[in-house]
Amino acid sequence: GWLPGGVERPALIASFRGTVPQGLSLEIGDTGIFPSNYIHLKNACVKNKGQFEMVIPTEDSVITEMTSTLRDWGTMWKQLYVRNEGDLFHRLWHIMNEILDLRRQVLVGHLTHDRMKDVKRHITARLDWGNEQLGLDLVPRKEYAMVDPDEISITELYRLMEHRHRKKDTPVPASSHHLFVQMKSLMCSNLGEELEVIFSLFDSKENRPISERFFLRLNKNGLPKCPEKPERHCSLFVDLSSSELRKDIYITVHIIRIGRMGAGEKKNACNVQYRRPFGCAVLSIADLLAGDSKDDLILKVYMCNTESEWYQIHENIIKKLNVRYNLTGSNAGLAVSLQLFHGDIEQIRREYTSVFTHGVSITRKLGFSNIIMPGEMRNDLYITVERGEFEKGGKSVARNVEVMMHIVDSGGLILKDFISFGSGEPPASKFHSFVLYHNNSPRWAELLKLPIPVDKFRGAHIRFEFRHCSTKEKGEKKLFGFSFVPLMQENGRTLPDGTHELIVHKCEENTNLQDSSRYLKLPFSKGILLGNNNQAIKTTKESFWITSFLCSSKLTQNGDMLDLLKWRAHPDKIGGCLTKLKEIDGSEIVKFLQDTLDTLFGILDENSQKYGSKVFDCLVHIINLLQDSKFHHFKPVMDTYIESHFAGALAYRYDLIKVLKWHVDRVTDMEIQEHIQEVLKAQEYIFKYIVQSRRLFSLATGGQNEEEFRCCIQELLMSIRFFLSQESKGTSALSQSQAVFLSSFPAVYSELLKLFDVREVANLVHDTLGSLPTIIHVDESLQAVKLQCIGKTVESQLYTNPDSRYILLPVVLHHLHMHLQEQKDLTMCARILSNVFCLIKKNSSEKSILEEIDVIVNSLLDVLLRTILEITSRPQPSGSAMRLQFQDVTVINHESIILCVTVAPMSLCFRGIVLLRFHGEFVSCLLSLLRQMTDRHYQQLLDSFNTKDELRDFLLQIFTVFRILIRPEMFPKDWTVMRLVANNVIITTVLYLSDALRKNFLNENFDYKIWDSYFYLAVIFINQLCLQLEMFTPSKKKKVLEKYGDMRVTMGCEIFSMWQNLGEHKLHFIPALIGPFLEVTLIPQPDLRNVMIPIFHDMMDWEQRRSGNFKQVEAKLIDKLDSLMSEGKGDETYRELFNSIIPLFGPYPSLLKKIERETWRESGVSLIATVTRLMERLLDYRDCMKMGEVDGKKIGCTVSLLNFYKTELNKEEMYIRYIHKLYDLHLKAQNFTEAAYTLLLYDELLEWSDRPLREFLNYPMQTEWQRKEYLHLTIIQNFDRGKCWENGIILCRKIAEQYESYYDYRNLSKMRMMEASLYDKIMDQQRLEPEFFRVGFYGKKFPFFLRNKEFVCRGHDYERLEAFQQRMLNEFPHAIAMQHANQPDETIFQAEAQYLQIYAVTPIPESQEVLQREGIPDNIKSFYKVNHIWRFRYDRPFHKGTKDKENEFKSLWVERTTLILVQSLPGISRWFEVEKREVVEMSPLENAIEVLENKNQQLRTLISQCQTRQMQNINPLTMCLNGVIDAAVNGGVARYQEAFFVKEYILNHPEDGEKITRLRELMLEQAQILEFGLAVHEKFVPQDMRPLHKKLVDQFFVMKSSLGIQEFSACVQASPVHFPNGSPRVCRNSASASMSPDGTRIIPRRSPLSYPAVNRYSSSSLSSQASAEVSNITGQSESSDEVFNMQPSPSTSSLSSTHSASPNVTSSAPSSARASPLLSDKHKHSRENSCLSPRERPCSAIYPTPSEPSQRMLFNHIGDGALPRSDPNLSGPEKAVNTTPSSWSLDSGKEARNMSESGKLMSPPVPPRPTQTASPARHVASVSPSPAGRSPMKGSVQSFTPSPVECHSSGLMSNSPVLSGSYSSGISSLSRCSTSETSGFESQGSEQTIPNYSVSEEPVRKESKTPPPYSVYERTLRRPVPLPHSLSIPVTSDPPALPPKPLLVRPNNLENSSRRTEQVPRPRPLPRKVSQL
Repeated sequence: GWLPGGVERPALIASFRGTVPQGLSLEIGDTGIFPSNYIHLKNACVKNKGQFEMVIPTEDSVITEMTSTLRDWGTMWKQLYVRNEGDLFHRLWHIMNEILDLRRQVLVGHLTHDRMKDVKRHITARLDWGNEQLGLDLVPRKEYAMVDPDEISITELYRLMEHRHRKKDTPVPASSHHLFVQMKSLMCSNLGEELEVIFSLFDSKENRPISERFFLRLNKNGLPKCPEKPERHCSLFVDLSSSELRKDIYITVHIIRIGRMGAGEKKNACNVQYRRPFGCAVLSIADLLAGDSKDDLILKVYMCNTESEWYQIHENIIKKLNVRYNLTGSNAGLAVSLQLFHGDIEQIRREYTSVFTHGVSITRKLGFSNIIMPGEMRNDLYITVERGEFEKGGKSVARNVEVMMHIVDSGGLILKDFISFGSGEPPASKFHSFVLYHNNSPRWAELLKLPIPVDKFRGAHIRFEFRHCSTKEKGEKKLFGFSFVPLMQENGRTLPDGTHELIVHKCEENTNLQDSSRYLKLPFSKGILLGNNNQAIKTTKESFWITSFLCSSKLTQNGDMLDLLKWRAHPDKIGGCLTKLKEIDGSEIVKFLQDTLDTLFGILDENSQKYGSKVFDCLVHIINLLQDSKFHHFKPVMDTYIESHFAGALAYRYDLIKVLKWHVDRVTDMEIQEHIQEVLKAQEYIFKYIVQSRRLFSLATGGQNEEEFRCCIQELLMSIRFFLSQESKGTSALSQSQAVFLSSFPAVYSELLKLFDVREVANLVHDTLGSLPTIIHVDESLQAVKLQCIGKTVESQLYTNPDSRYILLPVVLHHLHMHLQEQKDLTMCARILSNVFCLIKKNSSEKSILEEIDVIVNSLLDVLLRTILEITSRPQPSGSAMRLQFQDVTVINHESIILCVTVAPMSLCFRGIVLLRFHGEFVSCLLSLLRQMTDRHYQQLLDSFNTKDELRDFLLQIFTVFRILIRPEMFPKDWTVMRLVANNVIITTVLYLSDALRKNFLNENFDYKIWDSYFYLAVIFINQLCLQLEMFTPSKKKKVLEKYGDMRVTMGCEIFSMWQNLGEHKLHFIPALIGPFLEVTLIPQPDLRNVMIPIFHDMMDWEQRRSGNFKQVEAKLIDKLDSLMSEGKGDETYRELFNSIIPLFGPYPSLLKKIERETWRESGVSLIATVTRLMERLLDYRDCMKMGEVDGKKIGCTVSLLNFYKTELNKEEMYIRYIHKLYDLHLKAQNFTEAAYTLLLYDELLEWSDRPLREFLNYPMQTEWQRKEYLHLTIIQNFDRGKCWENGIILCRKIAEQYESYYDYRNLSKMRMMEASLYDKIMDQQRLEPEFFRVGFYGKKFPFFLRNKEFVCRGHDYERLEAFQQRMLNEFPHAIAMQHANQPDETIFQAEAQYLQIYAVTPIPESQEVLQREGIPDNIKSFYKVNHIWRFRYDRPFHKGTKDKENEFKSLWVERTTLILVQSLPGISRWFEVEKREVVEMSPLENAIEVLENKNQQLRTLISQCQTRQMQNINPLTMCLNGVIDAAVNGGVARYQEAFFVKEYILNHPEDGEKITRLRELMLEQAQILEFGLAVHEKFVPQDMRPLHKKLVDQFFVMKSSLGIQEFSACVQASPVHFPNGSPRVCRNSASASMSPDGTRIIPRRSPLSYPAVNRYSSSSLSSQASAEVSNITGQSESSDEVFNMQPSPSTSSLSSTHSASPNVTSSAPSSARASPLLSDKHKHSRENSCLSPRERPCSAIYPTPSEPSQRMLFNHIGDGALPRSDPNLSGPEKAVNTTPSSWSLDSGKEARNMSESGKLMSPPVPPRPTQTASPARHVASVSPSPAGRSPMKGSVQSFTPSPVECHSSGLMSNSPVLSGSYSSGISSLSRCSTSETSGFESQGSEQTIPNYSVSEEPVRKESKTPPPYSVYERTLRRPVPLPHSLSIPVTSDPPALPPKPLLVRPNNLENSSRRTEQVPRPRPLPRKVSQL
């Protein structure tokens, strides 16, 4: 609850769900009585009391923000887990916990002010990070608190947003850098001595160190001596500038060992410890710039080859002069840790607290840092011990010299602890240099710092003592000389910087140097003598050099500076000292700034006439010196001096004003103006001195001479105005001086305010700025400076006062207007404008503010609008011209608003930078101005336009600008706060301006352009993403509604109101506004729809009045509906939208009801219905397109929509668009065939004409011919990729015809070659035949285009039923799979669920002609079996009547359903809807016939494959033979005999006589096929399967006897007779004497549709399947249902069709049968073992029509019937009898007759020799279908020699039957394989069967020659072609002759071919025409 200031009842501020035990659900606004301990009261205040009141807690705003933000994050954080974004999930979790912890600290309230500030900074940083990571809005903050946009001006809000955005995007580069060094250890094999390690930074470019030294000591193990003191081994090298982060800055490390003189000396040799060189290492700082590496670095340590080079060893290593150094003998390595920090040192301390809390030493740069801070106390003297030159001193070898240094004060005492070796080591009292062995010219180059206090500096000196270090046992150090140097000279100057050569005074070993007075009188340096020392200096060769460098803020080495400060001592030198002041180094001046200023004003007071001008110049020099960035921080020192120390009360009167005016007056006359510019640059401080001087004078005199002073100032400013008003063309010295003055003039305002009234100063400034030249074409640099001056004026204290602001505003606006008019210096203009508006808060209602707004509106509004238009329409860097004028606001195509220009990515970057700077500032200024305008301002503005044209232009301009402001790219994505403020201002302004529109531009003054612009602005406004509240989080939505309401509804009401005002002018906007208004209705806001939808009725009504119909409205509505919905408009509320077009919300009548009241209601209702249906499809389409993968649902939905556009709407362009969308989907899914068919739809719309076509989709502008050509080529390519080559060939021919007609032989040649390649692919490449599945979609939950419909789907390659079913269930995860194949009832149709019914179906090919023709390879036939299929079927078994348990075949019927599709498969989709169902029932007898036909065909196929060696092994044939023979022996086929051959059945079913005969024939035919199959099996069976083969032969005897044909064994030839189309088939005559030998038996065949084809051989292994099927046939199954399973069934095994399996797959793939929905569970298992694929029957390939003689069967009776030879031990006669009948006769009819007449034993047949190569399709005769008997072939037929292929094939074929057939698709019959044409029985005379056949067909028969099985070409490519059916083997006992070469017979082939062509018409077996595809 909340407790306001007044007495109010508490109210709930958050809803509570009450899900806890005893929880009470509470909504906001609920009241009641609760126990006080359950209620927490928060102090709060209420804003905007009433319906929209806002309760705001009075707690800290940071706490409020944390609470609401954490609530929002909580929800989104869980979503991160769901989306598997683990990294962000865990990081956010830690941040949330951290924020909660910080929140607790803030709530407790025990933090100090600084700590609280720090905590808030941490909180806001983490809140911003989280918001950015989660894509939430940027929060504008001021001092860590959220800002209310209403409380500040929009320009200020913009700046806050931009500041935070820039801070987030571009970190400011740091100007200072710091290097952290930590010494870890020295790794060396033989240390044993302590070490000193000295780090420093070295500039190899300038060859000097740039930092002090970091000094640390290591113990004998190479580790730091004081590990417990981190400052001893860690240091921070501070204040490196960016210019010093370069590759030639190095870290140098010098290592000194402390021990014996020689590294290898014995331990007892000497006890004295010396400092001796050990090694050096260097590292370039550039190695650290790549990244802040914290890993330890190992630096190699080098040693110089000669010690004398030690002083420059680091330089040699850097220069890689490796002849002068090498690795140390111990191969040492230095382990250090280095890290580079960036930023201010205080910031580093805060961010890296761990570094500083543990302790770290600070290593400074040498000398002062780049910026000298006032108050910085330093007095450091740096001494570098350079080198010495010493004599031998009577020694035979050179000395080992050590230097010892002391600092001695004026009293002769040694100063303690003022010698610093480096940071990290405390200062010492003395210093010992390292010793170089036997070197009289040692060079040390050791740098020391002497931090001596200033008070001890005077009189102190440094003494250097030189000792020789003996290497003898005692190790004595013998003193032999000394040098000294005083630190300060007698005149007060310190030791000058530089190198000094000191005199080495010799002394005795025991000389006492304690008394310094004894040697101080001696000269200390060569060339420098003490003033009173006249003693002669002994010439000495010994010298000692040091370099000194003083870094002091108190002492100076400059004599001129000392002379100036002591000017009273030498009055005669004053002039020279003032002149020399300009030459003194600035650092010396700022050190003594106050003293110097006192000196100058002291001189001025005493002698102003003589030195006034020079003092003024010196003052100007010092003031300008402080402008330098190095001394910038000394300005406060100057200010303090003026305020507190300056005492020149008369300075202004005599000198400062007078001299300044003198300079200004001469500006225009002087040519060289550098000096004057220096004076003008210093005017700020000159005025400060003038003002302070006047104030001191006033205080002293009580305000005398006030008028005089005012006059002086006025005169000075008059001179300035005159100087400013001078105009100069181009860049001149004068304009430069003006620029210099203007740049520093604003700083004077605050000084003038100290003496004058605000208004006076404002008027002075107004007049001064007003005197600036108005010509805009003057020097551009002056223009820029002028604007900067205006900008500083606006930012100054003077402008913040309302009184002065009103005076200054006109001049400010005047200059701004000029610049904006010329579009110059826009960045500066934007900044100035922003500052102007920052002072005007939102609710400022004072009179002064309103007057200011008046001035600004009149002066700037127009030019501001034009500026924004100009900026946004400028060409972007990408080069695309986008300069748009505001007059171009409206164009015909309103879908793309003008100025919403799409640009290349570069320009987006451009926008991101530029728009965020000055562009955004202009926008914020405009919004600020508009927000401040009241009714009065708007009225004045609108009244100010003199003509309607001016008003019109203004309105067009402002509407266009508003459209620009609404653009998404106007502000960054996360600037929602800014966008909402902008929209609030826009809608307020639009409401004001709409009145002007109504009043001025209606009726006779109607202006289409401006109304059009208004409506489009309103529509774009409503559609903005940032106003779609439905997408916001609940808390964000609540805040927006509380603050602004739903602005969309407000604008919608305004649209409605304005529309109603239009009256008859509405017609101007129909149909143009239909699309935009429709877009508005797609927004799921009920109130908005209530308002907008009635407008559609209005549009229809007006259009009906105008033209008698509303076709235009309909067309536009449909077009826009598609484009808008495909863009995803409506999102999750699209169903809501669909409903909203029919029933409206609230009190409004529905659109339909309003239409029904009209006279045109019929067409209106029709339109609504059409739109409704379209929306259903569009919504389904968009729903499907949201899925990731391309699936059938997407494609089906697109097809549905595409057809709707074509058939119902007749929208060709939309139709073509969706064709291409569908094409892209197919390509993505690799449905290349479907893609080709889809593109063919577009191709069919085009003609081969030269009509020009416009650019469309991805097509360029081209002629219709060119586009059609391109489409043809693309379609051919896709047919090729989809292996649909036959279709590609047709298109090749079409395009080839075009090329030929244009004589384009080059392309014609390519096209013919492409066509040829497609033919080759047909013959050479393997094609998989797909499965087909029937799918029913039942239930209301399916999309509209699927609901309660059934489809047939073409499966993918290798896809079987289970895989397909799983795929469908994946596409429809909520669907339930139905387990039966029965038609569902109405309850399923109407269920609120999804039901899928899936089973396999068999295609019924249309192209029977090709399939029935013999001699066509299966490669070709396979295409026609599964392409252009309209009809599919599936079977369902059932029992009719009483079921005979002993023989279920008697009552087993089959229900056969044929499905007819709306389009053939394949087509533009993989599935098509079923248009029609046909159901027929098959009797048990027909069923039995079909089962046998299927099994016979399967046997033929396997035998053929085995003979042509298409099978890898013989197992499938073995299994099939075993299954059939074994089943038959055990009673399988006998069950058919029992059921249908009994007298009872024949009497009861007299109409089935022919069918019974047919069944009898098939049984006998099966016996013959089995016999032949066993013969083939014998040839190929492996040795280990011989016993099985013998068993099969034995069982075959039993089977024959069971069929009742054993009594004919003597006369019936066991060999199968002639196979038309490769089918060994028996004559249909009964085996008994039921048919007279002389009678003719006419047996009509079933049509291919009524009598289905034989099952194709299944690709699954036949091991279980085949035998099970045959056993079912013979009656061994449990039930008739199982027997039926050999029939076509709705399901199929996983490899149930050879359509999609290669020959290899076919012969070896394992069986994986599956359950069928047709069967009950108890039958599933046996069905799995017995089911044949429903696909395995080509309709007419096996049953050619009787009228085609070439496909008839012929019987010749030869010899005695016998079984195939099964045992090699049989006797000779037995063998002879066995071989001949079992062979398939392969030669001419004549020889066959001879053979049959002789009846003698014959030798094994010889395979024929190929002689013809004519096309297998060319010899089919077209004969009318008249039923006829069969006749033997008469007349001589050309004899064929055996084929060499057959002859020499592994020696097996010489005595084996020869089968030929194609097995490319696994459906090969034993096509055209001829036999020694014998019947299955023989009567007494072998010729008696001849009269059975009609002689009239004989001539045709003779000419119907069949081509040979192989040609050379075919053999090479291993493409088997079926053998001819009419050839028999010549009868001879001689061994076969060798065949002639194949080429010898080729001419005959050609002759025969040509003769045949003449006599027989040549039908052309082609695919269907593409136009019908």
